[in-house]
Amino acid sequence: MTRRAPPRPPRRSPTPTPAVPLKGNPVLVQIDQEKCCGAGHCVLAAPDVFDQRDEDGIVVLLDARPPAELHQAVQDAAAVCPAAAIQLDQAPDRA
Repeated sequence: MTRRAPPRPPRRSPTPTPAVPLKGNPVLVQIDQEKCCGAGHCVLAAPDVFDQRDEDGIVVLLDARPPAELHQAVQDAAAVCPAAAIQLDQAPDRA
């Protein structure tokens, strides 16, 4: 009689979450051009915050401290980045 191992639960892909809750908090956007693969998803999600270099498609940050009305778009851009090249942090208060 051969014993079978119990079935494994299905694998779930991790859901990206922002580093900080963005709602109502100032956000600081940082990019890592070394990680960027030039897919352009960030530009599609938040064109007022991200652009791409003409020569190779690498991300260019247009606004490191976007206004509150763009926070959701920035969060979406970070979530869809295939290279995880976008980091969101809480911006320090401006004095």
